[in-house]
Amino acid sequence: MAVAVAVATAATGLAGTAFAGPSTGVERSAASATSTATLVVEAARTAAFAHASATGVSHGDELHAQDVLLDPEGARHVRFVRTHNGLPVLGGDLVVHLNRQLAYAGVTRAADHAVKPATTSAKLTAGQAAAKAAQAAKGDAGSAQLVLDARDGAATLAYQVTVTDKGSASTVVVDAVTGKVRSNTPVADEFLSPKLIDTLRKRGETVDPATGTASGSGSAGLAGSGVSGATSYPATAHGTGKTLFVGNVGLTTTATSRGHYQLKDPTRYGTEVRDAKNRKTESFGSGTKFTNTTDVWGNGTTTSRASAAADAQFGITKTLDFYKSTFNRKGIANNSKAARGMVHWGNKVGNAFWDPTCNCMLYGDGDGSVFKKPLVVLDVTGHELTHGVVEATAKLEPTFVDDRGNQYGEPGALNESLADIFGSNVEFYAKNAKDTPDYLIGEKLGLAQKFLRRLDHPSLDKLEGTVDYWSTDTYYTEVHAGSGVSSHAYYLLAEGSGKKTIGTVNYNSPTYNGSTVKGIGRTKATAIFYRALTRYMVSTTDFHDARVATLKAAKDLYGATSTEYKTVDKAWAAVNVTAANTPAARH
Repeated sequence: MAVAVAVATAATGLAGTAFAGPSTGVERSAASATSTATLVVEAARTAAFAHASATGVSHGDELHAQDVLLDPEGARHVRFVRTHNGLPVLGGDLVVHLNRQLAYAGVTRAADHAVKPATTSAKLTAGQAAAKAAQAAKGDAGSAQLVLDARDGAATLAYQVTVTDKGSASTVVVDAVTGKVRSNTPVADEFLSPKLIDTLRKRGETVDPATGTASGSGSAGLAGSGVSGATSYPATAHGTGKTLFVGNVGLTTTATSRGHYQLKDPTRYGTEVRDAKNRKTESFGSGTKFTNTTDVWGNGTTTSRASAAADAQFGITKTLDFYKSTFNRKGIANNSKAARGMVHWGNKVGNAFWDPTCNCMLYGDGDGSVFKKPLVVLDVTGHELTHGVVEATAKLEPTFVDDRGNQYGEPGALNESLADIFGSNVEFYAKNAKDTPDYLIGEKLGLAQKFLRRLDHPSLDKLEGTVDYWSTDTYYTEVHAGSGVSSHAYYLLAEGSGKKTIGTVNYNSPTYNGSTVKGIGRTKATAIFYRALTRYMVSTTDFHDARVATLKAAKDLYGATSTEYKTVDKAWAAVNVTAANTPAARH
């Protein structure tokens, strides 16, 4: 498995270049890494233009590097976004692959065509486009920016507009010639879709997850609580979170002065949770810091505002630790920066979000009718922060969004699936006795069906109608429901088909073709999916593309003749994703 080393590289303009260094994990110096990054980026850019028929770049294009990965076996990968004659290109992202000698080795591209717009003259003014965007998204429009939209088979001149409404935001793309709204996509990734919330309301089902009752002193069972020998402040401290869902847990905090503490982890880039005070704010700086004189946070119930904060801080730090320990990924964007969260967000909000505008997690307290508690359970946090990882890498996007905000299309479904896959892995990593690890998502929410989604047999989820297998209808399936295709493939790769008991959960995973799949283990399956995401997926990757991406990842890690590679192919065939049924016309 590649080892990632995050380096600030001002010379290349990369915010957080990721390096897969030698298997020993020894980090190279920042200066050396920056120099290497510059060479790799320039080689990849040159190769992209030299192989224009394959990469799709053309005269007028400029490639801007977002990420660089150097693999121990010698491969180099550079992720680019594109401008054309100075205009940002939506769907113009690509990854250029090089060998150890920096020679061109292939490309993964979002747009399957060169970016050549029919016209560069807008008929709509920026003001007219902003008005249309405001009407479509029902909010206040910001300024309209000219872009080229290459996401649907041809490059079209368009305006991109951010529309905000009461703390939420959408990105609206309006055709600059016809005025047609080409897309209207929520900025934040909601854990619960509007469709699911409607279903629960129609059923009259309330979700009131059981919470723990914390007892004992703040340091009970937690070695090293408090600060010892601090002579200057701020200093690292070790406190206790009395959470709603995971019991009493140790939290690394900051002693701001003698006997005064803040819920901020200096050992994890300053990762912090704040109180939104029931405002719909997307500014982390406007959140209220959690401070205390005891370094004990919460009381295990909702009567303390710090209880939800303790859950959130625990979940965020465990997610960071999972990515760091497993892939040496340093922070959500791999740039050694803090992950942040705000609890008590909004008034009666029954949802949780990853918000790229805030660059943080936002947790509502529940709407008081359907959802009775804050959505701060561990796998929700792992799921939502993984959306942040996807945002920093492949930027998988839904293909279209309906007027209720429900998202559709395979790239969006793949995004939800990866969030479920790595969210469940966060549980396995945390090994918390109050939230035992499993392949179930949302099992702590208190739903009547005992889980929200599950990876082994997705269609057992009757709330969202999650699917087990791919079909041509998957394109028109809501993304949480469609996520079952790749989640099921991942489970089959990890654990295999048929009956299996893991911990206290009984699984029984079927296959589309009646085949028997023998799993390769969760560790290897997770390594393959992570490598596929970071090297071989782009914004338009669908399930058939994901099959190719995971095969390439398995070949990199284990070889083209390996059992692991062959099992990847079997797992996708078992969910009806094969080379033979790849659609000729791709959405």
